[in-house]
Amino acid sequence: MGTRAARARTSPPLPAPMVAPPLLLLLLLAAVSFSRAAAAGARVVGEDYVRPPPARPHRKALLSIFPWSKKEASASDPQQVHISLAGEKHMRITWITDDNSAPSVVDYGTKEGAYTMTSQGESTSYSYLLYSSGKIHHVVIGPLEDNTIYYYRCGGQGPEFQFKTPPSQFPLSLAVVGDLGQTSWTKSTLDHIKQCEHDMLLLPGDLSYADFMQHLWDSFGTLVEPLASTRPWMVTEGNHEKEHIPFLESGFQSYNARWKMPYEESGSTSNLYYSFEVAGAHIIMLGSYTDYDESSDQYAWLKADLAKVDRKKTPWLMVLLHAPWYNSNWAHQGEGDSMMAAMEPLLYAAHVDMVIAGHVHAYERAERVYNGRLDPCGAVHITIGDGGNREGLAHRYRNPKPAWSVFREASFGHGELKIMNSTHAHWTWHRNDDEEPVRTDDVWINSLAGSGCIQEGSSELRKILMSP
Repeated sequence: MGTRAARARTSPPLPAPMVAPPLLLLLLLAAVSFSRAAAAGARVVGEDYVRPPPARPHRKALLSIFPWSKKEASASDPQQVHISLAGEKHMRITWITDDNSAPSVVDYGTKEGAYTMTSQGESTSYSYLLYSSGKIHHVVIGPLEDNTIYYYRCGGQGPEFQFKTPPSQFPLSLAVVGDLGQTSWTKSTLDHIKQCEHDMLLLPGDLSYADFMQHLWDSFGTLVEPLASTRPWMVTEGNHEKEHIPFLESGFQSYNARWKMPYEESGSTSNLYYSFEVAGAHIIMLGSYTDYDESSDQYAWLKADLAKVDRKKTPWLMVLLHAPWYNSNWAHQGEGDSMMAAMEPLLYAAHVDMVIAGHVHAYERAERVYNGRLDPCGAVHITIGDGGNREGLAHRYRNPKPAWSVFREASFGHGELKIMNSTHAHWTWHRNDDEEPVRTDDVWINSLAGSGCIQEGSSELRKILMSP
């Protein structure tokens, strides 16, 4: 201490300060003002928000791109485990093995290490150019108790997994994320979702961004397994799931083989569109990249599905699809227009509460809207294609902002929808460079089932659903 103090006293005097140019002074004052605002807890949100640069070089390259990065495992051990709903009180367990002789069987029970029930299922595989998949297992288990933790083992060996079934009634908590990919941005988003309490995850398309490189489907399955093996992941396809090569490969091969959804259970003939019910919500997953005009199978199925909805049993009615219908970002302008022209009257007639889309790599929330105009009986539209994909963010929004657009921001993140009861739900959006509890967008949504829209709805619109 004495030596340092002596050195300080004998140090040569500092040179006289230089006079800063006016521009430098202004920059210094601006920096001080910004620092004070930050210290005071001021937060910039919405279009004015500029995502800060990462603290260290941000690796945009896909994770686990090299085959040798794969963990050593027995050929019969389960890999890429994920679960999804498979009809009322049933769950589908999906995994992959390198061993083609591994059995498609799941042992499960409600106590750790004690498997009192067993279910057998089916398996499939596919080849794509020079790639051959492992054995893809799909096993449906149940009936299951609601809101209960189950422990399970795949293929009769390997590690034990566990999942929690959704509740049978409100409150219901849904995590929502789109255009996920496999970057370090993706990892940050998944870490946020892991922190939030949720009963299920909804993903409106663009999962792995494999884009013809099939081993990236495997690395994606490994990346999401810690979350997707513990809560059901309900997904629909995006444009990056197509992987169609004319004259060589048909589209959606990997997606359909790996991510089987409950389409048969909901009366659909295609894995690209289906519906399911959880607690008091009826949720419809539509396909933006299969036929949807009035003569299509999807259109006919949607009419039939909407006509069966009982709003007393499921007061909340939601739709997810990939290409947004209401989008004020310059990215992907108009790509959902033809599907909207065909199907929006159906959703309006059925009084759909929310339509959630991806595709645009930014976040946007709209007021209730129909036919391009504000409408108290229309749907709340949300675009959430900001999970963390390698293509980056869509920064440019159209101005002036449309009357129906409430909040828009180009950043990565995820949404959380907590349906509290038959009339009220709480929607929040969390950008992934904040702490997860920070809510960048926060709004309460009232269901149309609790409004006068259903009771006062036009009989002409209802006829749309009932017409042949």
